[in-house]
Amino acid sequence: MSIQENTPSSPSAARPEKPGRIAVVAGLNALEGAALAVGGIYMVVMGLLGRPDSPQQAEMGGLTLVALGLIPLCAARGLLLRRGWSRGPALVTQLMALPVAWTLLRAQGALIPAGVVLAAVAVTALALLLSPTTTQALGIRGPRTTPDA
Repeated sequence: MSIQENTPSSPSAARPEKPGRIAVVAGLNALEGAALAVGGIYMVVMGLLGRPDSPQQAEMGGLTLVALGLIPLCAARGLLLRRGWSRGPALVTQLMALPVAWTLLRAQGALIPAGVVLAAVAVTALALLLSPTTTQALGIRGPRTTPDA
């Protein structure tokens, strides 16, 4: 009985290359998740140390943002590991970012450029996530068709 080693020449080690678009979309999701988490931590700190109108509301809002930030961070990790399940949370994150971007675009001052950036990131990530190359690299099969009777 012999043990087969995982060498580059063995068939089990031959894994298709990860498309660059998966790394890009994972990076965009990680960036959004980190932004949400940092914003949430800031709100919690300001709720504890600052003088908000409602400390409880600031703290709960901050904790909510931190929790929401974990979703795209987990999706980014799943995308890098090429897990099929990770596309769903990544898509939901981008779809939720679009109304936020629209709201920022309708605001005034420095929020408008933030809305432009968020909209560009969300649309880019959606295009990358829905691309057939990404779908194939994640091992997601298309709809099954049945032969006509």
